[in-house]
Amino acid sequence: MSSPAAEFRDRIVGGFAQAAPPSVGLTGILAIAVAAAVLCIPQRSWRVFGLFVTVVHELGHVGAALLTLQRVTGITLRLDHSGTTTSLGRGGRRAAFTTFWGYPVPAVVGLGLLWSAAHGWAGAALSAGAMLLVAALVLVRNGQGILILGGSAAVALALVWFGGGEPAGYACLVLGIALLVGACRDWIKVVRVHARRRDLGSSDAYLLRAATGVPSALWLGGFALVIGGSLALACGLLALIAVAP
Repeated sequence: MSSPAAEFRDRIVGGFAQAAPPSVGLTGILAIAVAAAVLCIPQRSWRVFGLFVTVVHELGHVGAALLTLQRVTGITLRLDHSGTTTSLGRGGRRAAFTTFWGYPVPAVVGLGLLWSAAHGWAGAALSAGAMLLVAALVLVRNGQGILILGGSAAVALALVWFGGGEPAGYACLVLGIALLVGACRDWIKVVRVHARRRDLGSSDAYLLRAATGVPSALWLGGFALVIGGSLALACGLLALIAVAP
């Protein structure tokens, strides 16, 4: 009889095997969209799910920093949905690239989850996501961050444990749509920050303007372009899933 640790390891590894994509139809897609909306539209549920969107946002900065050969020194996450990622390396284009990939990343990840579900790789997406969240715990530098990222990692591990096979596909569909909607909510929020010209220091677009001299409006437009493109592709994927036999 295998130990719980060995069984969990097997489930993580087993998640990387391709499986049949979920067959949901149009009615199923609508039900999944409603479930995703419940996560990220009502203010009460957004207070919780929005923390996960912030985690994905900050991990986007981490990934961009690593891609440009910068050293990430820490992540700070707060219960008010704010966060900070600190990295060391050359400034200029590298720093701008790292700063850009925050707000658009939840939409890109959401699209990736939908693609994974549509092509039978939902289990792989959940396993990879769980391992990434657990590994990211070493970067957290505050107590609230440990609570937020630790909670996100716990939920991800639970999805791996209970979500094998077809349930993994449903989980990826719900999370994917919710992250896309969450990316839109955060973009609208940062646009309002600029419209009111308050708390600009928390805006990546403001930091990009200060670093490059390019107006914040253009950076906000860049965020919107990536998010909008992800939404368009996601709608195409959902349409294919809805009509799949």
